[in-house]
Amino acid sequence: MSRAIVYTEFGEPEVLHEIEVPDPQPGPGQVAVRIQAAGVNPIDAKLRAGLRASAPPSTDKPRRLGMDAAGIVTAVGDDVDGFRPGDPVVLSGVQGCYADEVVAAVDKVFARPAAVSAAAGAALGIPVGTAYQCVRSLAIGAGDTLLVHGGSGSVGQAVIQFARMAGADVIATSSERRADRVSALGATQVTYGEGLTDRIREVAGDSLTAILDCAGTDEALQASLELLDDRSRIATIVRGPDAAGLGIRAFSGGAPWPLTDQQQAWRVEAVPVALALLAVGAFDVELGPTLPLSEAAQAHRLVTDGVDGKITLVP
Repeated sequence: MSRAIVYTEFGEPEVLHEIEVPDPQPGPGQVAVRIQAAGVNPIDAKLRAGLRASAPPSTDKPRRLGMDAAGIVTAVGDDVDGFRPGDPVVLSGVQGCYADEVVAAVDKVFARPAAVSAAAGAALGIPVGTAYQCVRSLAIGAGDTLLVHGGSGSVGQAVIQFARMAGADVIATSSERRADRVSALGATQVTYGEGLTDRIREVAGDSLTAILDCAGTDEALQASLELLDDRSRIATIVRGPDAAGLGIRAFSGGAPWPLTDQQQAWRVEAVPVALALLAVGAFDVELGPTLPLSEAAQAHRLVTDGVDGKITLVP
């Protein structure tokens, strides 16, 4: 038997608890992976709290958490090519990664270069997938100046790096405390708070061509609308339900419309792209606290509080 973290009702982090589950066996087109590190994402906490729409869990149907992880292949199913037991891998979009071991469809499994740690690999999935898709969807390239609200978060940091690689100039908002981190990634940092729009104008002038909101604050949305007339190049990943009324775009974040097939494909493409860049030192992931799997509830408290860096759980 192996362990998994589940919840049987919506609520505070305390609803998370550990159960024993049968050791997973891969079927055709599947890979079994022993988890070395599982990434903790804000969406995990929102689902647990019932803040994002999902079917209610129950005692009869406990809900597992976690969609990103890294580990070692333990077995492969029929018709699986390219993986064998012992291979280090990254998982993305695999439900139930808060566990000792999981089974994943082979198209959600990516070879992990030796230079990439399990923690760094587990930190990729949702943040880099979201960032890469947003940069591609907004067609960011040479000649653009992109404003990123919330540049010090995991998604914001990845957006800065992908946009810079695409040839764009980047301005990113953050707290003063996090200014050095944002600047180190190649963005011009602006501190959020009263007077934000004026401070951004002082730095950007009339150069802004695109804006991505990763913060979700009223301040960020209001500044965006004041700074850029072309609302087709303003997007949010947090305030999806409000996007249509504001005339801006939304990529997930509670948006009433789904991602397109192309956008979904970009999110998948992002993981091997980031892994290759990480392996040669051309991409950076900020790692935060590492906690035992049994302390998943504390990990959710930390992610809600906004701790620096990516939180990971270790079985």
